[in-house]
Amino acid sequence: MRTSRNTNSGNRGGGPNGGPPGPKNKKRSDKKVFQKYMQEKLAITVLVITLALFALVMVLYRIIRDNNEQYNKIVLSQRQQQYDSRMIPYRRGDIVDRNGTYIAKSEKVYNLIIDPVQILYDKDHYLQPTIDALVQTFGYDAAELQNLIEERSKSPYVRYSKGRQLSYDQKAAFEQLQKDTNAAFKASEDDNESKKRVKGIWFEDEYRRVYPYNSMGCNVIGFSGGDGSTGTGGIEQFYNDQLTGTNGREYGYLDENANLEGVIKPAVNGRTVVSTIDVNIQNILQKYIDEWQTTVGSNVTAAIVMNPNNGEVLAMGSTRTFDLNNPRELNGYTDEELLELGKKEAVAVYKREHGGEKITEDQVLDYYSREDVISYGTQVAWNQIWRNFCVSDTYEPGSPSKIFTVAAGLEEGVLKGNESFECTGFKHVADRDIYCVKRTGHGWLNVQESLMQSCNVCLMDMAAMIGVDRFTKYQAIFGFGDKTGIDLPGEADTSGLVYHADNMGPTELATSSFGQGFNCTMVQMAAAYCSVINGGSYYEPHVVKQILNEQGSVVERKEPVLVRETVSQSTANFLKQTMFETVENGTGGAAAVAGYEVGGKTGTAERLPRKDKNYLVSFAGFAPVEDPQVFVYVVIDVPNYPPGPQQAHSSYASAIFSKIMTETLPYLNVFPTQDLPDEENVQGSLPESEGINVGGDGQEGESESAQEPETKQYETDEFVEGGEEAGSGLPDNVPVSDESEGGNVLPAGTQTRPSGQGANPNQSTTAADPGRATTAANSSRTTAADPGRATTAANSGRTTAADPGRATTAANTGRTTAADPDRPTAASRPAEGRPEGTESPAANGPGETIPVKPGD
Repeated sequence: MRTSRNTNSGNRGGGPNGGPPGPKNKKRSDKKVFQKYMQEKLAITVLVITLALFALVMVLYRIIRDNNEQYNKIVLSQRQQQYDSRMIPYRRGDIVDRNGTYIAKSEKVYNLIIDPVQILYDKDHYLQPTIDALVQTFGYDAAELQNLIEERSKSPYVRYSKGRQLSYDQKAAFEQLQKDTNAAFKASEDDNESKKRVKGIWFEDEYRRVYPYNSMGCNVIGFSGGDGSTGTGGIEQFYNDQLTGTNGREYGYLDENANLEGVIKPAVNGRTVVSTIDVNIQNILQKYIDEWQTTVGSNVTAAIVMNPNNGEVLAMGSTRTFDLNNPRELNGYTDEELLELGKKEAVAVYKREHGGEKITEDQVLDYYSREDVISYGTQVAWNQIWRNFCVSDTYEPGSPSKIFTVAAGLEEGVLKGNESFECTGFKHVADRDIYCVKRTGHGWLNVQESLMQSCNVCLMDMAAMIGVDRFTKYQAIFGFGDKTGIDLPGEADTSGLVYHADNMGPTELATSSFGQGFNCTMVQMAAAYCSVINGGSYYEPHVVKQILNEQGSVVERKEPVLVRETVSQSTANFLKQTMFETVENGTGGAAAVAGYEVGGKTGTAERLPRKDKNYLVSFAGFAPVEDPQVFVYVVIDVPNYPPGPQQAHSSYASAIFSKIMTETLPYLNVFPTQDLPDEENVQGSLPESEGINVGGDGQEGESESAQEPETKQYETDEFVEGGEEAGSGLPDNVPVSDESEGGNVLPAGTQTRPSGQGANPNQSTTAADPGRATTAANSSRTTAADPGRATTAANSGRTTAADPGRATTAANTGRTTAADPDRPTAASRPAEGRPEGTESPAANGPGETIPVKPGD
């Protein structure tokens, strides 16, 4: 039986006719197998990934659950470091005058802080609006700001150098602009514009030192640096520890709930310093020394105003002034002047740096660049204008020191006040002739007249009687050669600039007696004078009276420090009376103040080198004579006149003194004791005839003068007569300390190096001798003399009450004098003086004086 076969049944996957499978069928078969395999693998992969992700989620969950607090602290700590830890600056203490007027204060200013992190968080919407706001408000450079922000992109705190110490108004203007701009952006209907903001700008507090009166009292006040941490010069430096406070800090911490909490440690501000300076008196002083400087002028003119009863400095200034708000400005110097100053300094620098090897000023530019030399010169110029002449500079004082020679003689009993000395115009001492200011001689003068006429010869005779040991003793008692201890930095050390008993010879004794040959400072002279006119108490001069805390409570009082007693009351009375006569009838005529009784002493000192004929003129005076309330000392160093006699007029300084006193006394409620003239001619200018002898009353009229007794005529100005080619006869040197160069000769213009040490308060004191003569002369008041003194009344129209057990000589006066017939006093000399060879009356007789010839 024939069986049929389906031919297609055996061709599964094969080709036609039962052959091998065709390509088309094979491809279809492989595709099915691959898809199934991939599906299995994919399912496994997805399962594994799902399990892995689930496991990862579980692990992350466990990490977050277990370490959530720790990570929060890390994040918050980083935030705290970047944003919340910052310094809070302290406020430097104020300086006020004695009346509470601010003369130095600190005002709050603001530093611009940029936060690039916040600005670049949304650069497209924050960067340009912020830059535009800064440019619009402050005028900064847009490109510079953008570069800074992009360069410091990861810093949240960038202090912009041009945005330092902005005022409150500037800060407020930017904040208002920021507020208005952001409000405008927010209100915009444009989606892109509405996202823009001014972001990442804030302000940090700081304090800036401000001096409301600019240059007023600059040498006394001083100034502080930009950060207010360091004072330079004056009160700012000396009381820096009191004025400086302690910075505070703001920082954060995490509480128990991991919340960031802010903590502020407040700053401790500096204390307020209350000075003894009176702004009004300081302005009066500065006005008149500046007036002199802009009319005639000098190397430097300076003045001190003090309360003689407690050592308080009411004003102190010189013509070396600078703006305390811009102390490094040198408008008065050209580059060439700075170059010349720099050459001198460069020579000294080279010597220090090369073991003593020297170069000349002409060689300086071979070793230093021009810029370096000008830099040296700039530092020298700063030192010159910042230097306090009244405290740091020394000079030969001249005639004002004559009262201390007389004081020494009276205290030691060498002088009794009734001696007379003959001035022939010069005195031969050792190997030289030393001349008086009046080359033709004063003739016979008593002790009082010797000071009134500022006679060098008479003072040399007195010094010879006193002797070296006693003279140097009283120089020390009056503080010469020792620091005063004033509370200002840089007081000059003059210990090596005065002679001592072991190196003072006859010539040095003679010249020191009238203020030449030794150096002192203005504050030394002022303190010594105050001790005489207050009755003998030497107070430490000071410029600060109180220290206040932030609440205004007094935490420290600077009480007057009584260092020692210098002279007895009777000696002080004699000298005050003599200084009154000096103004009324002597060389201090230009110092008179209408309505007031003024006392003082003139001075003309010849500077080194003597051959240059340059002079320092001065006047030291006080008022009222009966109860001194104000002391003023004026010094003019080398007036701008040709060298020689034209410079040597003390009336230049006396006139400045008069102007200062004329305004200061009424301001301090010191009332006039005399009637003011109808046509007042206050001594605002020099006498028309300087150095010309005038009558005691200054009135003209032959008939009247013929009827009056002939009176002695006195010089009304201390000046050096011209025409003497031989010079003054003064040695061309002063003592120098061991530290100074140049052996025992101090070159012209040399000044001592200031130091910060205080004065030694442990000076020897002298017991007052109750047996001295007191002279009451030339005033219109009643004077009570010490019962242990004789009293001389001369050339006045007042009544003098003296001890009834003492003798008093009334000469050429129209007053009544009660005196003791048993003791002599000094009488006024006749106009012609004592003729040479005339026998003097017997000593110790009533109404007689004791003549003393040179060499006695």
